[in-house]
Amino acid sequence: MASFILRRLLLLPLIAFGVTLLIFSMLQLLTPYQRLSLYVKDSAIQRYTPEQLDQLITLHGLDKPVFLPFQFGGKDCSGICYCSCTPQYLSWLGNIFLHGNLGWSETDKMPVSKALLSRIPATAELAILAILPLIVVGISMGIVASVNHNKPIDHVTRLLSITGYAFPTFVFGLLVLLIFYGELGWFPPGRLSNWASCVVNNDSFCDASHVASYVNYTGLNILDTLLNGRFDIFLDSLRHLILPVVTLSYVSWALIVRITRSSMLETLRQDYVTVARAKGQREDVVIRRHAARNALIPVATISGLVFAGWLGGVVITETIFNYRGLGKFAADAAISLDIPSVLGFTLLATSLLVIMNLIVDLLYAVIDPRVRMD
Repeated sequence: MASFILRRLLLLPLIAFGVTLLIFSMLQLLTPYQRLSLYVKDSAIQRYTPEQLDQLITLHGLDKPVFLPFQFGGKDCSGICYCSCTPQYLSWLGNIFLHGNLGWSETDKMPVSKALLSRIPATAELAILAILPLIVVGISMGIVASVNHNKPIDHVTRLLSITGYAFPTFVFGLLVLLIFYGELGWFPPGRLSNWASCVVNNDSFCDASHVASYVNYTGLNILDTLLNGRFDIFLDSLRHLILPVVTLSYVSWALIVRITRSSMLETLRQDYVTVARAKGQREDVVIRRHAARNALIPVATISGLVFAGWLGGVVITETIFNYRGLGKFAADAAISLDIPSVLGFTLLATSLLVIMNLIVDLLYAVIDPRVRMD
C-alpha cells in the first residue's frame, strides 16, 4: 500500500511539469500585441502610439520566444521582473521549488499563492455542498432505476438523467438565474450580500460592534457564521449558494445516475447475485450487500474525478453566478492574459486531480476487498 501511494505521488511533479510546459508552449501562438494586454488594459491602449507599444513589447521581452530569458515575480512580488541569465520556464520552476514563489497576480493584485488560498474556501464550500445531493440522490436513483428496470420509474429516471446530461452547464445556470433571480428575486448571485460581506470581511466602514464580533475561522461562510452565531448571515450565504449548488448537482447528478444504473444492471446479472437469491436471501439484502457494493466501483471513480474538478474550480458556474472562487479567478486571469495566475491555478487543479484520483483508488479496497493495492 505504501509503495503504491509513493509511486502515485511521484507522478505528480511529472504531470505538473508536462501540463505547465504545454501552457508555456501555447503562449507561442499569441502575438506580442496580445501578450501586451497583461500590461496595458484595452481601455487605455488608445492613449499609446504604435511606437510606444513597440517599446513596451521590447521592454518586457514580448517579442522574444517564450523560452528565452526572463522570469515571473520580483523579490517584492509587486509585479513582473526580468533577468537575462536563465530561461523563462526553468526560472519559473526554480521560483516555485526554491522560493515557493508563484509570481504576482494582476487579477487580484497580490501574490498568486495568496490569491489562490483566499479563493479556495469559496470553491470548497460550493463543492462540498454540491457533492452531497450528487452522491445521495444520484446513487439512490440509479439503484432504484436498475432494480425497476423498464418500469415507469426507470423511464422517468432515464428521462431526467438524459435531460440533465444533455443540458450545457451555462444554459442551465443562466436559465435558473433568469427564473429564480431575474423573475422571482429569490436567490441572488455572488457569495454574500453587500451588508453580509461587509461584516464577514471586517471592512472598516462596517458597524464596529459587528466587525469585532465576527471571526473568520475557516473561510467557509456556512460554518463560520454558525460558529459566530450570525444566523442572519448564514441564511444570506445559503440563499447565494442554492442556485450554483443546484446547477452543479443536477448536471453531474445526471451522469452519476446513468453510470449507477448501467453498473447495477450489469451486476444484477452476475452469477453470485443469482446464487444469493437462490439461497432465499431477501431482495433488499441482495441489492445492498451483493450488488450495490460491486456496482459502486465505477461510480466512485466518476464521483471522485467530478469532485476534484469542482475543487479545482468550476469556471463556468462561478462565472455565471459571479461567485468569487477559484473558477472565477481562473476565468478572470485567462481573459486578462494573467499568465502567472493561470499557471498557479493549473498547478493547483492538477495537484488536486492527482491526489483525488489516488484517494479514489484507495477507496476501491474499501468498497471491494478483492481489490489489492500493490
